[in-house]
Amino acid sequence: MTKIRVLVVDDFGPWRRFVCSALQKNPELQIVGEASDGLEAVQKASELLPDLIVLDLGLPKLNGIEAARQIRKKSSESKILFVSQESSADVIQAALNAGGSGYVLKTRAEMDLLSAVEAVLAGHQFVSRVL
Repeated sequence: MTKIRVLVVDDFGPWRRFVCSALQKNPELQIVGEASDGLEAVQKASELLPDLIVLDLGLPKLNGIEAARQIRKKSSESKILFVSQESSADVIQAALNAGGSGYVLKTRAEMDLLSAVEAVLAGHQFVSRVL
């Protein structure tokens, strides 16, 4: 069986490690790369062509929404799941409009992350319930 290739993008190393660790609980997922800023995310997405990109909004050099727009042009098949602490409805809508298939609040990541990944990979939209 082919593994689902995942790129994890967040500027905070301990959080990236948490996300990678959480994702590795699903044996179908394979972390193929990590990035710590928006420009690096765009570059790695176009190089690696991952199936899924777990993307933060508040990134240095290029924010997550702009990174998602650029990734959409270079790696259009990749699904994007935003994971952020931002809970503003306008920001969430902008993230989804930029090409995101899902949005998980960081405070809900432990509960929502794997469900969100499954939903997004199945072609559904996912937004943390508290939003």
